Amino acid sequence: MFKPKLSVITIVYNNVRHIERTMLSVINQTYSNIEYILVDGFSTDGTLEIVQQYTSQIETLISEKDKGIYDAMNKGLAAATGDYVIFMNSGDEFYAPDTVAQVFSTVADADIYYGETEMIDEVGNSLGQRRHKAPTQFTWRHFKYGMSVSHQAIYIKRSLTQPYDTQYELSADIDWILHAAKKAEKIVNVHRYVAKYLVGGMSKQRHQQSLKERFAIMRKHYGLLPTVFNHAVIAFNLGWYWLLNRRTND
Repeated sequence: MFKPKLSVITIVYNNVRHIERTMLSVINQTYSNIEYILVDGFSTDGTLEIVQQYTSQIETLISEKDKGIYDAMNKGLAAATGDYVIFMNSGDEFYAPDTVAQVFSTVADADIYYGETEMIDEVGNSLGQRRHKAPTQFTWRHFKYGMSVSHQAIYIKRSLTQPYDTQYELSADIDWILHAAKKAEKIVNVHRYVAKYLVGGMSKQRHQQSLKERFAIMRKHYGLLPTVFNHAVIAFNLGWYWLLNRRTND
């Protein structure tokens, strides 16, 4: 029976409202071979007090100041010893208690497993599927029109990963996944919802900077002219999406 060790990494800073929900979605997984790593940015709002209630179920707890989210995520990666890694940051959740078990029961020894993501609001209500539906068969080329697989829905073999590039403050996860996907030979779609994603993170609050970083990352991986063309396609698709939804709402 294929039962690899999974390192689940949660990054949190001053998020007392959502941290327990995220932690319980990890702790309550039916899959037993999980290493839980939590990196706290030295929270001062009561977050750490909640985290400390579950220290017996956390293999590694780091609480110290960091230089940003990707610096914190690199600390989590450095502490990981699992065969696979996944980030389930504060506010996000595994889709169901048996999600991890279902993922690894699909096919043995894939380089990457991925699935679909449900969006949720601040109180956990469903907002439906992401606008970018996960591709039927994902490769590194699928990010050219946007992040088609969410960070919370992708399990990557740890041997394929590298540290996040901290020159990007908001979009380094795209670069990180692309580097791993380029090395992957066996990528498996599990054909199910695997994560719940809390909308409205820093990339939404600092949207212009996020877009500039995404363009730079895609230019690095796909080239300048293809990236310009692909962004024109993205703009068209986004405009058409909002037009259709406006008509539906009207």
